[in-house]
Amino acid sequence: MMSFIQYLKSKIVLIICLIIGGCIMTFFVCDICSTSFSWFVKVASFTTAIWLSMWLGNEYMSHFLDQKISWTKEPIKRFGVGIAGMLVYTIAVVFILVTVFEKGLKVYVGGISGMLYGTVSITFIITLFMTSRVFLLNWKQAAIDSERLQKESITAQYNSLKNQVNPHFLFNSLNALTNLVYEDQDKAAKFIKQLSEVYRYVLDTQAKEVVPLKEELEFLDSYLFLQKIRFGDNLNIEVELAKTQSMVAPLALQLLIENAIKHNIVSSENPLVIKLMQQQKFIVVENSLQRKTALGEPSQGIGLENIKNRYKFLSQTPVEVIEANGKYIVKLPMIDDPM
Repeated sequence: MMSFIQYLKSKIVLIICLIIGGCIMTFFVCDICSTSFSWFVKVASFTTAIWLSMWLGNEYMSHFLDQKISWTKEPIKRFGVGIAGMLVYTIAVVFILVTVFEKGLKVYVGGISGMLYGTVSITFIITLFMTSRVFLLNWKQAAIDSERLQKESITAQYNSLKNQVNPHFLFNSLNALTNLVYEDQDKAAKFIKQLSEVYRYVLDTQAKEVVPLKEELEFLDSYLFLQKIRFGDNLNIEVELAKTQSMVAPLALQLLIENAIKHNIVSSENPLVIKLMQQQKFIVVENSLQRKTALGEPSQGIGLENIKNRYKFLSQTPVEVIEANGKYIVKLPMIDDPM
């Protein structure tokens, strides 16, 4: 990112080059200027004013239009509006400058019609060049973003699957199941059924970018059943989300709950409280903050980073992470049903 000082220096250099270019051009368009310094100053002032206003004005207008109209989404509209804006701006500037110099300063510079033809032609060529350059740069960036999206999607799918279906989770589930088989066979059978539902959902959604919130919550019921068997009353999860047709990144809620369990103490002395709720256009996952003094597994923040990266492409609203008042809060923007 260019600093303000670098930006200012580049503009100063550009202005100096335009002034020098205007002065040099004056010798080619004004015969009397080589013998009259006063005429040279007047005509050079006009030429320089034209160069500065045409170059800088069209440049700023181009940047303004780039922010309003996307080259990648509406290239024809952006090109048409850019050319129209250039013509209107050029005609207005030429009219004002010719009027000021000829009527105000009594310097004949060729009249409005004479100046318009040459100025519009030169400006059109420069604008076409700048427009083509910007279009190609945007097209290149779009190609890079598309490739990055594909890589991020593959990485997110892989890491989601790796984080959900991992030996650690499977070991804990089977360990809890072993105890259940001896204590309560009916509950053990239900545990196995819920465990199969969890893995079926993971496999079914690994290639999807979004799923209905209703489906994610139904899957979450199975996952939370397994966790309640494992932790009992030491884990308190409150779900206050309606099963609407809003969309969510698959496994995002489960991964946030798993992260909360992984990184916080869950005991009878310190029960872990996790809340899922809706706040305006956000799905909020909040847990009491009671970090483990020593983690059994090193944390690299992969899970949360994957969620953030996926949501960059799913929503214009970023994922928010807040740590305050003994709470750890992650806010996921709700995604409207594309149908």
